Formats: sequence, C-alpha cells, structure tokens
Amino acid sequence: MKSIEIEGKTIEEAINKACAELNAAREDLEIEILSNGSSGFLGLVGAKKALIRATLKSPAEKTPSLNMATASSSDSLAEKAQKTLRDILSFLGMEAKIQVKEEPDRLWVSFKGDGSGLLIGRKGQTLEALEYLVNKIVHRGAEDKKKIVVDTENYRARREEALIKLAKRMGEKAKRSGKPVTMNPLNAHDRRIVHLALQNDKALRTHSKGTGLYRKIVISPEKKSA
Repeated sequence: MKSIEIEGKTIEEAINKACAELNAAREDLEIEILSNGSSGFLGLVGAKKALIRATLKSPAEKTPSLNMATASSSDSLAEKAQKTLRDILSFLGMEAKIQVKEEPDRLWVSFKGDGSGLLIGRKGQTLEALEYLVNKIVHRGAEDKKKIVVDTENYRARREEALIKLAKRMGEKAKRSGKPVTMNPLNAHDRRIVHLALQNDKALRTHSKGTGLYRKIVISPEKKSA
C-alpha cells in the first residue's frame, strides 16, 4: 500500500498533511510516529519537527475513526466526550477508566490508567493539547459547544490551588509596590482562575494582554481617589 513520511510542527499537523497528500480520511490511514518533536507528543511546537509515516489501509483494515463519537446524534454530549477520549487513549495504547461530571457551564471528563500522569506534560501542556482534540472532535458541527475539560491524576485541582496562591501572592506584591505586576503567559483556562481569585479584592484589578494561546495577566493596584 502507498506510504509516505511527512513532517509537521505537531503530530496533528503532520497527520493532516498526510491526509491531504494521500487524499484520504484519517481513519483510512495507518499512522506510525517516527518523531514526536522536541516538546513532546500531541502538538507541542519545538525545535525538532514531528515526523510520521502514513500508510493507506487496505479495505479490510479500515476501522472507525476517532470522530465516531459524533456519528450518532442521539448520543449526549457526555457520551460523545467519553467515547472520544476513550478512542484517543486507545489510539495511544492506553486503557483507562473515564468519569464524567456535568456542570451548567462545562463538562468535566477525567481519566485514570497506567501512565496517565505522563499525559499531563510540562505545565499541563500535553493535557491541554488532548483537551483541545476532544473539544474539536466532539463539537464539530454541533450547536451545543459547552466547554469540555479533560483531567487526570487530579491535575486540574492541584493546578487551580497553585494558581490561586500565586495570584494572591502577586496581588500582594502589586499592593506593596503600587505598580502593576505581570504574570507569566497562561492559557485561557488558567487566566480565568486568576481573574476569579482576585475579582473580590477591591484594591486590585486584573486584565489580560497580548495575543495568541498564552496571553499574560496584568495585576494592577486600584488608584486611590484624591
């Protein structure tokens, strides 16, 4: 069967290029990852590009794609998210127990299995990439686009606790110095935690600046009225 090797900034980008090059759907390709790139698996950009080998499957080898969670309109959002995450983890060779908790504004999907902690990545970047994939697959063509949060090893709770402590510490620094304090770049989920942690402090105000996925939060002391 026809096979090609192709590079991309991320594994996902390389797979998309292979699909275009071979004029085939993702489920019709057998993907072999030759290099994850310098920043790891699941789409993290680094100095070394990701490299894959894509081979067209024979008709007998074709299996349902990772997108099969969206195939049935009768499935609930929670069922689709659970199926999608299970398919992706299976693709990575991992069997995991998955739990779903639905809230008014978001859906929490957590998984636990051997090696699940490895999918957190540096500062949660690999977990963020996994969450991005789940949201893109589940919400493709859907009207209800409730945020799906993917978690493992209770990372989100530990990360939230650490961010709240950091936000308050930086807030106190801004008060003492009387000058704005800029935090390191954060993703949208983490920025929301910081904003909420300081929203009731009348002596401070927060706003985001910059562009791209990881914008920065500026914590400023409120100016005292003369």
